[in-house]
Amino acid sequence: MTAPEQRDGADAARPAPTDPPHDLHQGGLPHGPHRGGSPRHPHRGGLPGGPTDPATGLPADLPTDLKTGIPGDVRPGMPDALPGDLTGAVTEAAAEGVLGRTYRALSIGVVSVVFLIAFEATAVGTAMPVAARELHGIPLYAFAFSAYFTTSLFAMVLSGQWADRRGPLQPLAAGITAFGVGLLLSGAAGSMWVFIAGRAVQGLGGGLVIVALYVVIGRAYPERIRPAIMAAFAASWVIPSVVGPLAAGTVTEHLGWRWVFIGIPALIVVPLALALPAIRRMASGPADPDAPPQPYDRRRIRLALGISAGAGLLQYAGQELDWLAVLPAAVGVALLVPAVRGLLPTGTVRAARGLPSVILLRGVAAGSFIAAESFVPLMLVTQRGLTPTMAGLSLAVGGATWALGSFVQSRPRLEPYRERLMVSGMVLVAASIAVAPTVLVPAVPVWIVAVAWAFGCFGMGMVIASTSVLLLKLSAPQEAGSNSAALQISDGLSNVLLLSLGGAAFAALGGEALGAAAHGTVGGAAEGSHPAAFAAVFVPMAVVAVVGAWVATRVREKS
Repeated sequence: MTAPEQRDGADAARPAPTDPPHDLHQGGLPHGPHRGGSPRHPHRGGLPGGPTDPATGLPADLPTDLKTGIPGDVRPGMPDALPGDLTGAVTEAAAEGVLGRTYRALSIGVVSVVFLIAFEATAVGTAMPVAARELHGIPLYAFAFSAYFTTSLFAMVLSGQWADRRGPLQPLAAGITAFGVGLLLSGAAGSMWVFIAGRAVQGLGGGLVIVALYVVIGRAYPERIRPAIMAAFAASWVIPSVVGPLAAGTVTEHLGWRWVFIGIPALIVVPLALALPAIRRMASGPADPDAPPQPYDRRRIRLALGISAGAGLLQYAGQELDWLAVLPAAVGVALLVPAVRGLLPTGTVRAARGLPSVILLRGVAAGSFIAAESFVPLMLVTQRGLTPTMAGLSLAVGGATWALGSFVQSRPRLEPYRERLMVSGMVLVAASIAVAPTVLVPAVPVWIVAVAWAFGCFGMGMVIASTSVLLLKLSAPQEAGSNSAALQISDGLSNVLLLSLGGAAFAALGGEALGAAAHGTVGGAAEGSHPAAFAAVFVPMAVVAVVGAWVATRVREKS
């Protein structure tokens, strides 16, 4: 019923014996004064004496649109705005997708932010081998990647708390700014450690941005179109995956690697102009504006500092590889263990069914794949003599297949099979990581890496988007920020730990000698052949991905 039909009060309840028995004026309708309630149905308008609809208690001859509150045609006394135009608008709002009138500006804005992050990742990954070589930092190569993820761990927790209490707008704006500052710092670096510091500042910005984006999705988009916006995120990697390596390789070879880092911040203006106004309209402010403001959870912030510091100490210990490294390693573990237990849902480490396994799977998938992928350009440049441009392009097709995998998981008819899709995706990831190092055998053509990575990225597209969809589905609105932070912590922490493990194995089995051999050349395959150093990175990551296939069987809660 409409609101007027539900009204009840002294005037509505008072009988009107002087009225004709069939003068059935509905209270609140524009046909006459508010009258009569039935003695049998005191809350319903209408007087007894005529035929009534047993489902509603209203007069049987009352027009359907006035019974349901859904306007059907224009009637005298009704406003002109109530006919089919309103029905069409309601229907359109219910049926529109991520590019419908309601969501278009927001979708373009947030996808532009992801586009910027994607372009940075593909461009910087292409320039990284040359930057590390010129800064005499190949032994610290893994540190240049893991420093980003280390600081992002703290930023993710801070962003989750910030977004839950103040809305996602402020952490998103602050994150994009820090992201640009970090790029400028790395581009101006005179040593590898300053370069790594710039990457750490980038990580602070990236951690703030990614959690804020998840909160925006959880608040602004209904559940039915969230898979579509996740697929759009994946699709936004397609162009950067092709253009990024080509542009970064060309700039690196002709102008120098520094311009790759210094030039990217110019792109920040576009995402800011598109995303921030739309977010202000649709997803700003706390989740419940009427609730009293909650203080920041200082315990979680301390744990986030502990997890970042612990991860950093473990990275340092992994790079030193001597007895003196035992102490920072022990301190790192002591900081990490309670922080992980406090920041991730109970049961995450043991892969408990439901949300804990979703969060664990995100870390296992992202950590194994990113740790392996970080070494692919370096392997192709130093072991097979490819230019930075060609090494970066070997991964370019992966952007398209990642988007394709994300698109596949977004199809509504495949929703009942999401768990199977995730298992299949992890199998593809494990296979691609295992196949990539076969290129260390001179007889194996280098294009095998591109083919393997295309299949691996397809699997990642299905897995990563699915973990995001399931997380939001299993989270209450007021928990979206904290749970999104937990998802990203799992992602970032796994990246840090597995990159540290891979970096330590790489340095121990010839990475330092490789750095000395490659210094002064772009492709030092002849002088610096150390296949065991790369195999020590890829083989363990393939094993981790296989474990992820088992974790994917536990993402559904028990019915």
